[in-house]
Amino acid sequence: MNSTQSFQFGTVGSPLSNPKKPGGSAGAALHIAALGLGALELGWVQSVRVSEATCAQIKAATQQAGISLSVHAPYYINLNAGQEEWPKARQRLMDAAHYGHLAGARDIIFHPGGYQGRSPAEALERSIPRLAACVEALRAAGNPVTLRPETMGKAGQLGSFAEVLALARAVPGVQPCLDFAHLHARTGDGSLNSYAEWVALLEAYGRALGEPALKTLSCHLSGIAYTAKGEKHHLTMAESDFRLEELVRALHDMGCAGRILSESPIMEEDALLFQRVWREVSGE
Repeated sequence: MNSTQSFQFGTVGSPLSNPKKPGGSAGAALHIAALGLGALELGWVQSVRVSEATCAQIKAATQQAGISLSVHAPYYINLNAGQEEWPKARQRLMDAAHYGHLAGARDIIFHPGGYQGRSPAEALERSIPRLAACVEALRAAGNPVTLRPETMGKAGQLGSFAEVLALARAVPGVQPCLDFAHLHARTGDGSLNSYAEWVALLEAYGRALGEPALKTLSCHLSGIAYTAKGEKHHLTMAESDFRLEELVRALHDMGCAGRILSESPIMEEDALLFQRVWREVSGE
């Protein structure tokens, strides 16, 4: 891993080539480093089923490997859930934050949820105090992780670029996770796929959250299939219409840094591709 590189690259979930031994998340951390990558996002997307002892093993492995660690919390989180469902959704997020911190993760990525028949403005109004209360509880417990609502790929999902910015502006300790494939797919018209559009988006990010926030980006990237209604499914970069080099040039020219995690069907292969293109563009 090049520790001086502006962006660290890796995978969401264990690499497909992860060996059986030592295996698991600790083994994935070591394998990420062996591949020449620098970041791993633990894919706790179904549930958080991990012991404190396992978290200690993961933390030790990531420190040994010198990689950056984040956690993807369960899919079944909805900041806009009904009163009966919200306690369960909240617990999933809090569990991911608790055990993620024990494992050495600095960032907890999560899907903000859906509109549930409410207007986007109503859903956001309901979500902000809930998210703020989660952060308050984490800080009271001495947990410093950053909660990162992810930009979502369908127009019916809470998680537009404007909405995740609003959550981050409203709640200290919250920053977005920019899923570039989702951003490209969400409108369904092929937009957000050019250098100029990415620069404009990153400028808006810097204006909303401050220029230093551009130095600590947490990003997902892959190719993506979409319809007029938005995201269908992830693709390899080669299979998609995504203009990778234009995004990378925009990130470089805007002075961005952080972490870019591959969600491609060929996770580590495309992660290495993203890293190679970054190095070609940046000269790092």
